[in-house]
Amino acid sequence: MAEKTAKDEFLEIYRKYIKRAGSKELLDWLLTTDYFTAPASTKFHNAFEGGLVVHSLNVYKRFKSMIELEYGKDYAKVFSDESIAICGLLHDICKVGTYTVEMRNVKENGNWVQKPYYAVEDTMPYGHGEKSVYIISGFMKLSREEAMIINWHMGGFDQRVRQTSATIADAFSIYPRAAIFSCCDLLASYIDEERPK
Repeated sequence: MAEKTAKDEFLEIYRKYIKRAGSKELLDWLLTTDYFTAPASTKFHNAFEGGLVVHSLNVYKRFKSMIELEYGKDYAKVFSDESIAICGLLHDICKVGTYTVEMRNVKENGNWVQKPYYAVEDTMPYGHGEKSVYIISGFMKLSREEAMIINWHMGGFDQRVRQTSATIADAFSIYPRAAIFSCCDLLASYIDEERPK
């Protein structure tokens, strides 16, 4: 029997837990994009084909584990499996269609050779977390908490944090699961995933 791919695992979790109105249409759209072949980044973590879906699964698993740790076996009474799956699997949907493969000259053994690399070509420069919220909301309704979790998932690495200090602190105070999620994204990126040497 063939080994389950990251795409297979994503689809299984998505279809099992995400049931709200518009979720099927969102998944149908996602299947027409590069979501399952795109890297998670150009050079920071999972910068390989399919790295984005692997990253999303890593964050989902960490988030589910942290929610269970924080709230116990009855965690779903506080935060549903559907919400965990939406946040974990879709937080980086903003990266769909933003990576291109370009070529550059690299010196190897004294000779210049052409090597492919990922570059960013964002045709919808709407931000990062806020862009994910925008895209998801075009298909299905998010709770305010889900939107805050996805919007602020970059934590201190969010460009907006460098411009204002209070907003993210307020978001984490009002929605503490957003702080938990941001930690999960960070741990997945720095501990679970491939980083260039």
